[in-house]
Amino acid sequence: MGLSKLLLVFSLLLLFSSFTEANGLKVGFYAKSCPKAEAIVSKEMKRVMKLAPSLAGPLLRMHFHDCFVNGCDGSVLLNGTRSSPAEKDGIPNVSLRGFGTIDGIKEKLEEACPGIVSCADILALVARDAVVLTNGPFWDVPTGRRDGRRSVAIDTLRNLPPPFFNFSQILNGFFAPKGLNAKDIIVLSGGHTIGTSHCSSFSNRLYNFTGKGDADPSLDKYYLPKLKEKCKPDDVTTIVEMDPGSFKTFDASYYKNVLKRRVLFTSDQSLLEHSEAKAYLQRQIYGSPSEFFKDFGVSMVKMGNIQVLTGNEVWFLLFLSSLMAVKIDDPDFLDGKSNSHFFNDALKGFSSGSFPDLKHAVLISGFPLLMDF
Repeated sequence: MGLSKLLLVFSLLLLFSSFTEANGLKVGFYAKSCPKAEAIVSKEMKRVMKLAPSLAGPLLRMHFHDCFVNGCDGSVLLNGTRSSPAEKDGIPNVSLRGFGTIDGIKEKLEEACPGIVSCADILALVARDAVVLTNGPFWDVPTGRRDGRRSVAIDTLRNLPPPFFNFSQILNGFFAPKGLNAKDIIVLSGGHTIGTSHCSSFSNRLYNFTGKGDADPSLDKYYLPKLKEKCKPDDVTTIVEMDPGSFKTFDASYYKNVLKRRVLFTSDQSLLEHSEAKAYLQRQIYGSPSEFFKDFGVSMVKMGNIQVLTGNEVWFLLFLSSLMAVKIDDPDFLDGKSNSHFFNDALKGFSSGSFPDLKHAVLISGFPLLMDF
């Protein structure tokens, strides 16, 4: 390729990057570009929850797992390959469920507003609606996230706190580096009031807590045999309620179970080791859930701001999941005869602040093809 063509490529790169604005997130981001976006998500979630109410916990968890691994950028949805496994292939994510729900909602949004609503925002809205539809609190979700391109399995181990870590390990190793504090751990742990867990996530507390074939002495003596009855050694398929008797309802009963030492994970039980957490738990026993409900929304918004891509911070996506597949099949473009309309469309998207980063994204495949002039 000649020098003039190289200059063209780099000039276009600079031109597009000049439109990048870090406007941040805001409530009602899609008010003009896709005014029915949140209503569409809500309608689909109501339908899904009627058919599969057990998905509420997994869908809430999916947003958490997306945000903690390189920010809230939808990368947990990307498919990997055998040689390059993605986040969803990582050990902490192999039990994630609900990808089909996100696909279905994305499809509905594409029908209404092609290429507008990001998958990262869908995850945030779905998490909120999963809570609301299980009798939990409503909070306004700031939107405007863009989707990322990096999705690497090993990143999940580096960024997602394992269930066998204690409060200090989680705070210092995972939450504080992402701008979250002790209260956020306390409040977000309350999300365990809905959903289930596989026995393998806590079996060490039942059968080999210190490596000597023993059980965790902090487990309630009446709760331990019930767990052992459900979870045999090396059981990797059975699931157990995280909030016994209330796992389909978002409420404060999880905190009561922590105080009774009837929770599954070491990370849950270790809340009692922190004075602020213990005081918070005790308030939930004697008061209404209003404090927890309000705090949960606040902490979810904070978490939803972790390392977000906003404005027109569009990544050059080369490999996407089937959900986000991009096909550029214009013969003129592929032949290199006329590319101006692609760039004009992209410029319009950039300047309007609604660049469609999932569809019609000329930057995704445009520059590699330009290099073949």
